[in-house]
Amino acid sequence: MCDTLLAAASETVDGTVVFAKNSDRRDGEAQPFLQAPAASHPPGASVQCTHATIPQVSETYDVMGHSPWWVWGFEQGVNEHRVAIGNLTVFSREPVEEAPGLIGMDLVRLGLERGRTAREALEVMAALLEAHGQGGAALGPDAAGYHNAFALADPGGCWLLETSGRHWVARQVTLESHSNHLSIGDDWDISCRTLEGFARASGWWQRAGRIDVARAYRNPHVPGRISEGRLRRSRELLLRRSGRLDVSETCGILRDHLAGGPARLPGTTPDDEPYYTLCMHSEPIGTTTASLVASLPPVSATPWPVWISFGTPCTGIFLPVYVDGVLPGALARGAEHDEPDSAWWSFKRLQDAASPDFPARTPRLRERWSELETRINSARVPVERAAAEAQRAGRADDASGLLSEFMASATGDALTLAGEMAETIGA
Repeated sequence: MCDTLLAAASETVDGTVVFAKNSDRRDGEAQPFLQAPAASHPPGASVQCTHATIPQVSETYDVMGHSPWWVWGFEQGVNEHRVAIGNLTVFSREPVEEAPGLIGMDLVRLGLERGRTAREALEVMAALLEAHGQGGAALGPDAAGYHNAFALADPGGCWLLETSGRHWVARQVTLESHSNHLSIGDDWDISCRTLEGFARASGWWQRAGRIDVARAYRNPHVPGRISEGRLRRSRELLLRRSGRLDVSETCGILRDHLAGGPARLPGTTPDDEPYYTLCMHSEPIGTTTASLVASLPPVSATPWPVWISFGTPCTGIFLPVYVDGVLPGALARGAEHDEPDSAWWSFKRLQDAASPDFPARTPRLRERWSELETRINSARVPVERAAAEAQRAGRADDASGLLSEFMASATGDALTLAGEMAETIGA
């Protein structure tokens, strides 16, 4: 499960494009934040993805993103060209291929490594999907695969890409959210050549005129309560903020628990639509295990922070990270079992400490985190300014060093506070 938010420049306070996503997976599945530098590759090189080996391209870009511990690809991430991409599970009438191929998280990373714009990344991903298919374990190392949808953004705009097997369709959007069902109707902009013909041959679409993709391909046997309520809620919250959306407001949407605000309220069951809130604590379906918010400025504005969270964002903090710096090692650690020096596991321990009484304990966490967020935000402004001056002067290494030191300091402060609160929140 997952939820994404997209807002074009016309919908935000500062004229930047906003991309945001909650990654909802199995509770306890570590999802560290990884970085891969730009690289050149020799002719004939290949790349080993999660299940499949495919030909490598001659050049790949700087990327960073959230990656479940056992996966090669990313649930959500960005590249050096200010492209952001995330994937979501969707359910089609078409069976998932049995043969291992590229999973959705592989396609996210491949799109980031090979695309200078959101549209270019979309075309890369679509071509790879048609060539290699999407199959193999994706819900977990020994679990089922699934069809994918993708949200893509760059400073020029936003796209939704939805897939079924090796078929795909895409639509450019201005202010939109996406959840876990096919939602592009007959308002699509581009598609694969076989999209309509396959649906007609399968008996899913017999009407005249332009194909309504969601009506043709969506699996009617998957309960709508799992995703439809979340989609209505995210669209409602986006519309309320139209024209004034910023990073803080977006983080608030990702923390939403309906009437509880950022605090998870008890009393619902998996049979109830409100059980599935944007910030998910919704086993056996899924729990939010990582979140990302990116405000994508024009190329002239540099450096630019990406805001990431581990575990449920209601109990944690969004930390700023920079593709131009070197990430702290703690952010990239997170294996199958608890690790004391892993940021992901540190925030999971705090989440677990709050879970016996979210309504009472979450507000206390939010108060303490708010104080640290204010300090980090105040400190990052002069660091970004100094790094920008170093970059303009041609001193890229100095700029990277400034950003790296700042990330290390902010991460260290957050981990220290997380540890303190995990020990005392129940007292």
